[in-house]
Amino acid sequence: MSAPSTLPFLKPVHLRSPQSSPGGQRRHTLPASEFRCLSPEDAISVFEIEREAFISVSGDCPLHPDEIRHFLNLCPELSLGWFEEGRLVAFIIGSLWDQDRLSQAALTLHKPRGTVVHIHVLAVHRTFRQQGKGSILLWRYLQYLRCLPFARRALLMCEDFLVPFYQKCGFEVLGPCEVTVGELTFIEMQHPVRGHAFMRRNSGC
Repeated sequence: MSAPSTLPFLKPVHLRSPQSSPGGQRRHTLPASEFRCLSPEDAISVFEIEREAFISVSGDCPLHPDEIRHFLNLCPELSLGWFEEGRLVAFIIGSLWDQDRLSQAALTLHKPRGTVVHIHVLAVHRTFRQQGKGSILLWRYLQYLRCLPFARRALLMCEDFLVPFYQKCGFEVLGPCEVTVGELTFIEMQHPVRGHAFMRRNSGC
């Protein structure tokens, strides 16, 4: 299963003018800002951001390095990274699930025939926080999911203090999640992925 090749949401976004040489010729530089699906080669950068973001708060990470590589090998098309001049600054990793609600098995499994996208983790590098990057990346990810014909809903679980953030992004609370990690408990939230045919006709998907 591969990602569509012409999705407008994944095209590079140039946030400043390309630099020019003294002679007026354009100098080749990396895109100022780029969104793309992640690959297993990005796993180390992903874990470095995730470790700093989560261990200081909850004492653990949603995904450990082997699990990151696992999902980026199985379903890279369900991930999205934000790169600034080639450097990963924020990311989302998801997989497919085939039930209405998340269970403990959803933490490690990818169900290729599923229609529910389980968002495992969203994280932003510490130096790029408080800039709205998390909500922008999540918006782009949801737009991207609308271009995937098999996606019907997005599900995630989060701690109580993150519920307002996801509600502002359009997620609704389903209730307590049956999944626990150690002593941590979570709230389960969903976002419908609507208008597949309309979005494909009108967005270049």
